[in-house]
Amino acid sequence: HVQLVESGGGSVTAGGSLRLSCATSGYADNDYCMAWFRQAPGKEREGVAAIAGDGAATYYAKSVQGRFTISRDNARNTLYLQMNNLKPEDTAMYYCAAHPRPGWQMGWNDVNEYDYWGQGTQVTVS
Repeated sequence: HVQLVESGGGSVTAGGSLRLSCATSGYADNDYCMAWFRQAPGKEREGVAAIAGDGAATYYAKSVQGRFTISRDNARNTLYLQMNNLKPEDTAMYYCAAHPRPGWQMGWNDVNEYDYWGQGTQVTVS
């Protein structure tokens, strides 16, 4: 039974930083591609960043490139998102997602690519 549990959200002022974590269980972590998505009220869920199973490939939305860093620690079964220089437009519920296939077929930022989702952690930037 695959489970993803996010943590690390909170409220910060613009320019601040947060680090989100996603604890995973129920599968061999390094077999799965993983990603962070976010959803603001009234908006569609959008891809923020993604990382391959071995961590060799990473992808970012243009809006966060240079400010956010995705990483994973397969020994700890944990996915991370380091968010620096946060802006009010980064305010959203952040979700981690995973799928067990090598690479991506529909695109790293396509919600339909992913089989498993966490419950989300709220990030508010004022």
